[in-house]
Amino acid sequence: MASSATGRTQPPWEQPPPPQEGVKLPPLKIYNSLTRSKNPFYPIDQQGKRVAWYACGPTVYDDAHLGHARNYVSTDILRRILKDYFKFELKFVMNITDIDDKIILRGRQQHLLSQFKEKHPKLDGEVYDAVTKAFEAYIRKNLPLLPESTTPESYPAESKNAYGRVLAGKALESDDGKPGDKEAKIKMHLKTCDTASKALASHKSFSQTPETFYAQTEDVLFPYLDSLHGSTVDSQDHGVWTRLTQRYEQRFMDDVRALNCLDPDVVTRVTEYGPAIVDFVRKIVDNGFAYATSDGSVYFDIDAFERAGNSYARLEPWNRGDKDLQADGEGALSAAKRSSEKRSDADFALWKSSKPGEPAWPSPWGPGRPGWHIECSAMASDVLGARVDIHSGGVDLAFPHHDNELAQSEAFWLETAAKGGAQHKPHQWVNYFVHMGHLSIAGSKMSKSLKNFTTIREALARGDWTPRSLRVVFLLGGWKDGVEITDDLVKAGQAWEEKVTNFLLKAKDLARELGDKAPAPATAEGEDPFAVPRDPDDPIAEPLQRTRDAVFAALADSFDTPAAMRLLSSLVTDANAAPHGAVPAATTLALARYLTHMVAVFGLDGTADPADASRIGWAGIDIPAEAEAWVYPLSRMRDTVRRAARNYAKEPTKVAEEARGAVASADEVATSQTKTTATENGSAEANSFEKVFRDFKDEVAGLASETASPAKYLSACDRVRDVGLWDCGVYLEDRDQTAQPALVRPVTVDLRAQREAKETVAREKAAARERREKEEAEKARKREESARVDPRVMFKEGDAAAEFEAWDEEGLPVRLKGGEEVSKSRKKKLVKEWEKQKKAFEEWKKGQGKA
Repeated sequence: MASSATGRTQPPWEQPPPPQEGVKLPPLKIYNSLTRSKNPFYPIDQQGKRVAWYACGPTVYDDAHLGHARNYVSTDILRRILKDYFKFELKFVMNITDIDDKIILRGRQQHLLSQFKEKHPKLDGEVYDAVTKAFEAYIRKNLPLLPESTTPESYPAESKNAYGRVLAGKALESDDGKPGDKEAKIKMHLKTCDTASKALASHKSFSQTPETFYAQTEDVLFPYLDSLHGSTVDSQDHGVWTRLTQRYEQRFMDDVRALNCLDPDVVTRVTEYGPAIVDFVRKIVDNGFAYATSDGSVYFDIDAFERAGNSYARLEPWNRGDKDLQADGEGALSAAKRSSEKRSDADFALWKSSKPGEPAWPSPWGPGRPGWHIECSAMASDVLGARVDIHSGGVDLAFPHHDNELAQSEAFWLETAAKGGAQHKPHQWVNYFVHMGHLSIAGSKMSKSLKNFTTIREALARGDWTPRSLRVVFLLGGWKDGVEITDDLVKAGQAWEEKVTNFLLKAKDLARELGDKAPAPATAEGEDPFAVPRDPDDPIAEPLQRTRDAVFAALADSFDTPAAMRLLSSLVTDANAAPHGAVPAATTLALARYLTHMVAVFGLDGTADPADASRIGWAGIDIPAEAEAWVYPLSRMRDTVRRAARNYAKEPTKVAEEARGAVASADEVATSQTKTTATENGSAEANSFEKVFRDFKDEVAGLASETASPAKYLSACDRVRDVGLWDCGVYLEDRDQTAQPALVRPVTVDLRAQREAKETVAREKAAARERREKEEAEKARKREESARVDPRVMFKEGDAAAEFEAWDEEGLPVRLKGGEEVSKSRKKKLVKEWEKQKKAFEEWKKGQGKA
């Protein structure tokens, strides 16, 4: 169904035919950018199994940021669902853009800066003059509201005066307008100039090292040096650019692997496709849909393409006249001369003639390089052929990049009856286009060009995110929708993860306790390994089956992961809310295996195989393998001792008896389990877990031998939990309300945070108590000091002595200074004060033994 906007509609879309008779497909629908609606998913493969998928990969000139993570993690989620849940056989191809205008500029700029630094290893007047000129040029180009006379010294005041609104977080031109990408870009330029101005000011006192100075001024030096010397770079020395791209390609792959994204089945690189791209462009020219200009560039002819009955801008026809988007798609190095020879402003470059200082490859039109859009068409067509099932990328690529891809690919694959003859019906190169939504913070999308990003490796290294926590947040948001990082979203992700972790821990503990008696999943061919046990008295069996069906429906509804995540969370809530003992072990384990399967499908469990129906839990909830032989016997011993101390609080003899039995049993189990290990590695005595075990065992045995009070056992149990094991990275979670054994779990970031929060509260309470005690002590001191005063002199000392001149025999004032008698009303008040003081004085004397 066509969608309309600003008077333009999307052209008709051809629904792929269903598979051959007898092939059963899941009822999957995918939101398709080509129709702006959900369409039934039919693969090109008539067997209904193989799916060809092409994903736009990174442009490798800088580290990947969290905005890229949003794209590639969300793509990975959809890919895993298709492969591991709906069981399609995917061929997943991703390109690496290792040459384009941004890379040419960045590689050349870094090359020129490196040469400049080699020539000027020390900071001197020549360096200062060059950077000052670069600073001034940067301001002229990027911050036009600043006076041309702005200097590094005047910059702080001038920038605040000219761009104060932006610095204050407002829109540049409107009080009501919300700041957007324009303001974000201005902020980036202001930050660049601010850093450079401070470096220049510091340089005058020679207080910086060359390394620091160059690091702080490189962003203004880059364009300045390029304007002076860019054309001198050897176009045949491709190493100028590959040194940059190879480094960042490897870093990108490391980053997305760290986020648990599957490697592509095929990776293509633009620099490896030079001749193939030339051949691809040549065929488009031969088909009559492209033309060369006098400088050796080749442009796609949109008018010719549409006159032949084809559609241009199929994804976003309403944007086809957007000159800013067109210019962005053509790149920063477009030449005025070749642009002037274009038949239409909207025509886009397939092949760009290389100017001096740009890398070049041979072609029939002269030395040149691929346009940005053509690379994906040539590479995808080479690997996947004339038709592609799914093409994916970030939503910002829809126009012009993907629309241009579609046009040039369809122009390539059109067959002609004869040279110059009429084409057959239009060719649909991609059947389903899926675009991932942006990630934004404070309303602004993350962007390399805006420099408002946090890199993936920074976020992971700082602990801001884990691969799992980031993926959970993306799963909670729709893949095609924008995701804005907010505190509420982060908390929702943490809550979901913690809930699942706690349930899987308990289920894993149950399976361990049952051992060989634990119900196993079905293994026979054709059987459902995640089948739900049938028990009419089971409060969870029916909700589990209902949830499985609902999750399937949600994922079939264009990969609706937010709905699936809510369903899984609600199921765990229902299981947790069931009375203790009401849910059979078989159902608890079936639910745990299904949950384990789903988190593996979503890529939340490292390299776990979603098809492994016997597995329970996910990575990070197991204690170290070397700890198990000591920790589990210790935990059982501790459970027995705690239970005895609580049950026999007034019977130390019984507690001692139970404790001696627990020690003997734990020692026997631990010795049996560790005998082989200790013999093999010879380091059992040094093992920290063994030390904690033996120290606790000896302490309990000592308490039993002296028939200690139950409170001492409980104190020892708390200490081994909160200190001994905690310091080794293991925590025992007591479950007293359900009378179950303590839950053995690793110390996680969340647990540390919870403990730190409790300790902070405890410290604050202790500090408040100490303040109160000090205040009370001070008040008591003052009360005692006041009580010591004899009422007969209280109005004759201090401030009172200056007010009165005569008193009666009890010390009560009778005359004010100057001879005036004290009034009756005043005297009444004075008598009350006197009586109060007399009472306090007499009590004080009594306390001192002087009454």
